[in-house]
Amino acid sequence: MKFVVSREALLKPLQLVGGVVERRQTLPVLSNVLMVIDGEQLSLTGTDLEVEIVARVALEAPADAGEVTVPARKLVDICRSLPEGASIEFAQDEQRMVVKSGRSRFTLSTLPASDFPNVEDGPSDLQFACPQREIKRLIERTAFAMAQQDVRYYLNGMLWEVKEGQLRAVATDGHRMAMCTRPVPVSVQDTIQAILPRKGVLELSRLVDDIDATVDVTLSANHIRVATGDYTFTSKLVDGKFPDYERVLPRGGDKVVFGPRSELKQAFGRTAILSNEKYRGVRLLLDDGVMTIVANNPEQEEAEEQVAVDYSGDSLEMGFNVSYLQDVANVISADHIKMTLSDANSSALLEEPEDGDSLYVVMPMRL
Repeated sequence: MKFVVSREALLKPLQLVGGVVERRQTLPVLSNVLMVIDGEQLSLTGTDLEVEIVARVALEAPADAGEVTVPARKLVDICRSLPEGASIEFAQDEQRMVVKSGRSRFTLSTLPASDFPNVEDGPSDLQFACPQREIKRLIERTAFAMAQQDVRYYLNGMLWEVKEGQLRAVATDGHRMAMCTRPVPVSVQDTIQAILPRKGVLELSRLVDDIDATVDVTLSANHIRVATGDYTFTSKLVDGKFPDYERVLPRGGDKVVFGPRSELKQAFGRTAILSNEKYRGVRLLLDDGVMTIVANNPEQEEAEEQVAVDYSGDSLEMGFNVSYLQDVANVISADHIKMTLSDANSSALLEEPEDGDSLYVVMPMRL
């Protein structure tokens, strides 16, 4: 196996594939990246047995075919450390891979490609194609609400729900929920649901760009596969039942507030400085035309911000985790945020005032 590739052509795909590889592995081969030469194409594969990414790199010259695995982190670090515009020469020497560039020479240990695990591909239940930007937007609008290490393992991921003509992403950690719905050209008889694991969602987010180029999505009983021109992403699905998110959506809120997003975002940020570091609670006080945000902490310190809002009605006081409000203000792109509230013990519904594709639910806190 022997080939030459430019640093720029190799570095980004290698970093994306290397991102899947875990530092601590039970199997030594899982710390490696699989390199396969076929004609003038180099493919790189990394996996942690849950998520697999394959990247394809076009070579400028024909190469000696072959396949082998090399340490992922070390190879990424070597490529990153070489000067821009460098040309990198790879040559396999029995159990070693010799990497040369300019006056630099590295000899890496290898493991046979036959040891490298393959994520099994079952029969697909559904296939559709859609623009990359739709997948990107769904993830960007909802990923922050995924749970991190919840015992309810099905919350440590994102629900993808496919209906006729639409794809919906829902994420919740039990305290807040984010939902985004986008039109995609898909035809299904029944609603299909799949839960992508947290790591898979984050890796997929790095692969797709905000462009019109299409991706092919394949859903099977246990796996999801997303393929672009240069990458193929495969992930196991979380085996579990996602909560009935429709029941969480607050209904019948009679207090509607329209507030300037950037001002609210800044006010949340400033009051958060003096909120309780553990519970992050702030009080929202609503009166005609004004929202007052108050934070206290155990040191008896206090922050207070007033923001002019479009609201008329009864006074209301509610407690919220300020981090959750900040997260929503960060992802909404409209100039204003619409908040629908009912009482101090009910969840708040946040959304864009007009034609928004996203809904956010934040549960109240007792302060």
